[in-house]
Amino acid sequence: QVQLVESGGGLVQPGGSLTLSCAASGRIFNIDAMSWYRQAPGKQRELVALIPSTSIPHYPDSVKGRFTISRDKNTVYLQMNSLKPEDAAVYYCNVIEGGKGYWGQGTQVTVSS
Repeated sequence: QVQLVESGGGLVQPGGSLTLSCAASGRIFNIDAMSWYRQAPGKQRELVALIPSTSIPHYPDSVKGRFTISRDKNTVYLQMNSLKPEDAAVYYCNVIEGGKGYWGQGTQVTVSS
């Protein structure tokens, strides 16, 4: 089993920045990919950043150029700049380890003046 603990959410003004982190622990042998998703009320959960172990990061157009995903061993970060009200959501980290996916508990990001 892999446990994920997220932190860093909060309230930020439009145009502001926020960094999320997600630390993975437990039975970790081979992380295939780490990613961040978000889910706003009434909407489906969507991918916002993915960093495979053996490839370059991937971003959807909605966050490209504003969000940056990075990884340090078993911790994944999401640097979010130029935040917009539409970025407000619960953000979840996801880790694929040994072919199995694990989710964090989610952290709320609110973008409002």
